Amino acid sequence: QVQLQESGPGLVKPSQTLSLTCTVSGASITTSYYAWSWMRQPPGKGLEWMGAIAYSGSTYYSPSLKSRTSISWDTSKNQFTLQLSSVTPEDTAVYYCARGPRPHSDYDYWGQGIQVTVSS
Repeated sequence: QVQLQESGPGLVKPSQTLSLTCTVSGASITTSYYAWSWMRQPPGKGLEWMGAIAYSGSTYYSPSLKSRTSISWDTSKNQFTLQLSSVTPEDTAVYYCARGPRPHSDYDYWGQGIQVTVSS
């Protein structure tokens, strides 16, 4: 019943901020006890967890991306967002949003993913 859908620009220029939105239906993002995560998969590489926002509003970030990553939400729209600043071509990846009972594991629902390319 839970559906997640990523949206945002598919092309971002280097040094700019990547902004993506995950729209959730079938469940409230403020309802106990779930976390809502962002992750990505660069071409030919494994899945990388980026961060999450829990139902309480608490945020969690991967140490490697913490300085550039901001996750927030708009509860009135049942959406949560990802902002990744100062992007480079190495940030090119398929980006996913997902739900799980913990901030960075055991995902039970995923969005379909969105391709984001960083290029000038």
